Amino acid sequence: MSRVLALFRSAHPEPGLAVTFAMTLLAVGVGHRGWRLLLVALAVAATQFAVGWVNDWLDAERDRQAGRRDKPVAAGAVSRRTVGVAGLLATLAIPLPALPLGWTPTAVISVAGIFALLYDWPLKSTEFSVVPYLVAFGLLPAFVVVALPGQPTPPVWLVAAGALLGGGAHFANVLPDLADDAATGVRGLPHRIGAGWSQAAAAVLLLAATLTLVFGPPGPPSWPGLTAAAAAVVVLPLGWYAARRSAGRPVALFRAVIVVALIDVLLLVLSGRVT
Repeated sequence: MSRVLALFRSAHPEPGLAVTFAMTLLAVGVGHRGWRLLLVALAVAATQFAVGWVNDWLDAERDRQAGRRDKPVAAGAVSRRTVGVAGLLATLAIPLPALPLGWTPTAVISVAGIFALLYDWPLKSTEFSVVPYLVAFGLLPAFVVVALPGQPTPPVWLVAAGALLGGGAHFANVLPDLADDAATGVRGLPHRIGAGWSQAAAAVLLLAATLTLVFGPPGPPSWPGLTAAAAAVVVLPLGWYAARRSAGRPVALFRAVIVVALIDVLLLVLSGRVT
């Protein structure tokens, strides 16, 4: 594996690119075009790369102890120092794409980035580990809306849906690593309540996010919205069942989370009722 590819993998590209793609779709749905759309995507991408690299930099020794050969730093494919420098540069870059969009969107995306990094340290091993996800994921769609010309106020239902999605993603994201985390001293909220309750929390939060997106906007729910709700009702239990049946790392529910998150953002794009 080349060092460039190893560095890219250290950024946790699967969830990071999923979030960036989702927010870019949302940006298109609310009316961003051209250079504004590009700047929104770059700002969101910077938050995701920063969180991924800083996470692997902080967890390098823990990953080695757990034998995580899927982690490039632990496997020796890239140095911890390189990943740490990349994380620092990505963190400093978070507000830069937002500056041409105005001070308010710059502040919103900066705060979102700060809360996301607070998960890496120090909240990851505390009972408050879900808080950075709730805040950061609530602020990301708020940033997309407030970055529009005139800086409109994001609707409450949109921010709430983002926060619920983030909370659900946290519980599902930790599930594959519960055993390794416990062995190395990580005890966030999912570790404290256990795998079963974490799976239930992920499903409930994501279903709540979907229902908020369907019934939150003014007016009657659309047919695409009702279809999205039905899809979430099917996909999440399937992911939960596959995770329960898995003999290895239970990543099925996490992948179901990504699917439902993208379904929800596509619902936003189709509804056209964000502002």
